[in-house]
Amino acid sequence: MGTINTVISATELAASQEWEVIKSSALTLRGHQIQDGSIPEKSVHKICAIAVSGIVGSLRELAKQITHDSEYLLACADDFEKWSDNGFTVPDFYDSLDAFHPEQHRIDGLAHVVVFPMYTQNGSTDRFVEAVVLEVIWPEYVAALEATDYNNKAFVPIRFIDFTPGYVTNSAVLFPESVAVTPRVKAGSPEGSAPALPVFTWGAIFADREAARFRKVVKAAAEITHLKLPAGAIELIENQKLAEETYVMWDLIHDRTHMRGDLPFDPFMIKQRMPFHLYGLEELRCDLTAFRESVKLVRAKDTDEITRKHAQLVQYAVLFDRIFRFPLSGNRKRNYDSVAGQLLFAYLHQQKVLHWTDTALSIDWDELPDAVVALSDEINELYWRSIDRPKVVHWLAAYDLVSQYLAPHQASKWAKREIPLTGTTGELTDQIMDDEFPLSMFYEALHKKMAPVIQSTIGITGTEAQ
Repeated sequence: MGTINTVISATELAASQEWEVIKSSALTLRGHQIQDGSIPEKSVHKICAIAVSGIVGSLRELAKQITHDSEYLLACADDFEKWSDNGFTVPDFYDSLDAFHPEQHRIDGLAHVVVFPMYTQNGSTDRFVEAVVLEVIWPEYVAALEATDYNNKAFVPIRFIDFTPGYVTNSAVLFPESVAVTPRVKAGSPEGSAPALPVFTWGAIFADREAARFRKVVKAAAEITHLKLPAGAIELIENQKLAEETYVMWDLIHDRTHMRGDLPFDPFMIKQRMPFHLYGLEELRCDLTAFRESVKLVRAKDTDEITRKHAQLVQYAVLFDRIFRFPLSGNRKRNYDSVAGQLLFAYLHQQKVLHWTDTALSIDWDELPDAVVALSDEINELYWRSIDRPKVVHWLAAYDLVSQYLAPHQASKWAKREIPLTGTTGELTDQIMDDEFPLSMFYEALHKKMAPVIQSTIGITGTEAQ
């Protein structure tokens, strides 16, 4: 781990000749890669080798300036050279990924330039060469929170400065799992060890994109639904920096929740194939945990005023992103985030905390915190019971929880229990409809007015939202 060099800023990096070469060379390589990241067409290997040479030279030059990333930048240059020398087969950036550790230097404004063959979640499944200049967002109050009750050493909140086309999408994350690597036995491993991926020690979230999307979408939704926003929510919509710092707090608590609480055996559920509403419940569980912890911080007598203010704003962010953007983003093919947003809206409506009366939306703000916490309790109870239930019984209980508040599709086999309960879990999952929980009439009407606004946020950054 090198010493920290904070002299060169992310903005200066994005204006440098080295970055221009990296970005233009990445565009050349992307134009010839196929989905797995390889470049099988031999006639273009010469021009691709020239592009790689440009990236390699620039990375090695930047390693002298960005000393906290020098090990990674030099390893990345070596991985690019190996890829070129091996004939542009499926790329393997194991060494450079293993050397990249942004979680070790969480300093507000610290710059990184990141280059990998990778897919971008919620963006593209192609493992193309992506390059991004970014800077860390690490407010003092978040550092204090993380150092006490909300420790999350892997969490790295970041801000876009410049990037390649894979991020001109809805993607707002940079995760090591997305990088092209080949499992191997790492040097120093015990004899007989099986090949494995590098140990993933960090996860980065672009809080500026999340904040910018929130501000644009919620402002439009509030106007369309005639919702009168509290003063804090108005300030959140008007202030990009405040919104970014609020999202950092939300994401800090959300991210750590995936491995905390009374959980099924595999809380992440990533490698399981199961009904999509369970993924929605997991994401909602984590969001509602961020909400309830924020309620706790607001009500605690010893919370400092800066943290108290952001804790209140986290509640607005969770509520409005979940009920306005999530239900209407993406398509209707097994959209688990949409189901989670629809569920929160329906629950609050049926608890008579949220009202749609005289074609205007209103919320009982004093009642809201406890109502949201009550839904969180229901989901936590479902999870607590899970380890005493067979998998299918848990799946059915989760379905019953969702369908208690959301009307299933009229043709649903799950709703009628016309499903092969003695069959395999795969056969059960196959019976879930792509749009098992369709949009309500409220959301269908809102979607017609909100779709252009949501579409306009693709690729948005905090700079554009200023």
